[in-house]
Amino acid sequence: MIRPLFWEEDHLVLLDQSRLPWEERWLALRSWEEVAEAIKELKVRGAPAIGIAAAYALVLAAQNPREGRSPAEEALLAAAELRKTRPTAVNLFSALSRMESLIQAKPNASDLPVRLLSEARRIHEEDIAANRRMGELGAALLPENARVLTICNTGALATGGYGTALGVIRAAFAQGKIRMVYACETRPVLQGARLTAWELLREGIPFRLMADFAAGLLFRRGEVDAVLAGADRIAQNGDFANKVGTYVLAVLSQRHGVPFYVVAPSTTFDLSLASGEGIPIEERPEEEVLAPYGFRLAPKGARAWNPAFDLTPGELVWAFVTEKGVIRPPYERTIPAALSG
Repeated sequence: MIRPLFWEEDHLVLLDQSRLPWEERWLALRSWEEVAEAIKELKVRGAPAIGIAAAYALVLAAQNPREGRSPAEEALLAAAELRKTRPTAVNLFSALSRMESLIQAKPNASDLPVRLLSEARRIHEEDIAANRRMGELGAALLPENARVLTICNTGALATGGYGTALGVIRAAFAQGKIRMVYACETRPVLQGARLTAWELLREGIPFRLMADFAAGLLFRRGEVDAVLAGADRIAQNGDFANKVGTYVLAVLSQRHGVPFYVVAPSTTFDLSLASGEGIPIEERPEEEVLAPYGFRLAPKGARAWNPAFDLTPGELVWAFVTEKGVIRPPYERTIPAALSG
């Protein structure tokens, strides 16, 4: 199984996703600042994977406090800075909060780094277990010989391992239920073209890569049986933030009567938000649109707008697939009930 990051002796090792598929380069990160930079630069991405990386970053902080700071002080300072790296992905905040609670319970413990490492590993393993459970539940929702459409990368690379929406595809393929996967390129950073295609090739799962807005014709021809998307933050009413372009797919799904499922662990839900209007939407550098990967497409002087996510109303979601079960409307009631169980 692909594991995009792991702990080795005294440091974090992660696969540099900004270099895929051209190069499989593994990075040895020995400071929390290096982890923060890797998150900002999309060397590690995907809400669950970001949260796991941040948890390990606090271990690095406690292992190597700056002069004049205790391990607890360094770790808490690191947590405050890591919160600023990707504001939309709620898994980042939930993982950091979990680690902070452990620090605050025994800030002067001599074995604090060891305790933090145990908790970070627990967060990591729980994510993989949750992904496998969601894979089973989601696969059961798909028809035989399914043609599935997905966006961005929601596989092992975006998580601790296995994947969310792509984990459902993995599980369904193992059951012989997948006829074809249609993967959107996912502009402007091309996570679908670079990462999802890379994972599907490794798994031998049949797929076709396509331009994002070719989806309209695919729906019109009746060649989509289900849409599977991930999420970076989900509000209590089912509104959710995901890679920009997801809202368009949800609208197309409704128009054509195609099931639209969101696959995400319970850590992606933010019950402090009544609706998606409170979800912060990260805007990334213009150059990602104007000159992706250093190749300028737009004329000099052009400006770009580059939101990393869009908001999809919960009313367009047929069901949320979580490790705690499949959640169906009315979400204002069913989401809190499912997560409290």
